[in-house]
Amino acid sequence: MASGPHPIPAAASASSASSSAASAPASSSAASSSSVPAAAAAAAAASGGPASAASGGGPAAGILIGDRLYSEVSLTIDHSLIPEERLSPTPSMQDGLDLPSETDLRILGCELIQAAGILLRLPQVAMATGQVLFHRFFYSKSFVKHSFEIVAMACINLASKIEEAPRRIRDVINVFHHLRQLRGKRTPSPLILDQNYINTKNQVIKAERRVLKELGFCVHVKHPHKIIVMYLQVLECERNQTLVQTAWVVHDGIT
Repeated sequence: MASGPHPIPAAASASSASSSAASAPASSSAASSSSVPAAAAAAAAASGGPASAASGGGPAAGILIGDRLYSEVSLTIDHSLIPEERLSPTPSMQDGLDLPSETDLRILGCELIQAAGILLRLPQVAMATGQVLFHRFFYSKSFVKHSFEIVAMACINLASKIEEAPRRIRDVINVFHHLRQLRGKRTPSPLILDQNYINTKNQVIKAERRVLKELGFCVHVKHPHKIIVMYLQVLECERNQTLVQTAWVVHDGIT
């Protein structure tokens, strides 16, 4: 199930790409082939990623196209699962955050993405993609150093583009503002387009770029929703609505 090499400039080195591949959640069973566009490659180069190779810190091997060196990224089944050394300690735990608190932040982030997706009328697959990106990012970065709410906004904004259901960033911020008021049991009030809004918008845009850079632009997510339905059909259980709904919900909970 290995896919072909994807061109990424040497600036966004194999070390960065392998980090993103290793941080894929355990629920993803395989990685699919997707070409990295030239614009994404240029953005990765502009982001100032490390130029060292994945092994030994030597010069990055790859393909020379014109005057630019592109390294190779191999997407295989081995890269779609989180290795044990990435599970414990996580970057957050290394920064002093205990495991129960990190788990609570992960759950809260995914719940926010789900609730925001419903209010934004996104398809379920976009919400699931946003949740997977959220988990992948925080297996490489720390909750202590990055705002989980800003990253959640960035992930759902990015996922809406990936799943071809884009939403305006203003709508995403507005929905999270509304959810924050509900969590604080405050009377809902409209989002004011002041300097605070502009600052939040800039933070979300930067967080989206950071997620892309950290994951090496390998953001395609293969969801098992269709496989669940297929297995239920093979078992002749597709008419059992309770079983179908339970299987679907359990998958989303794991995601």
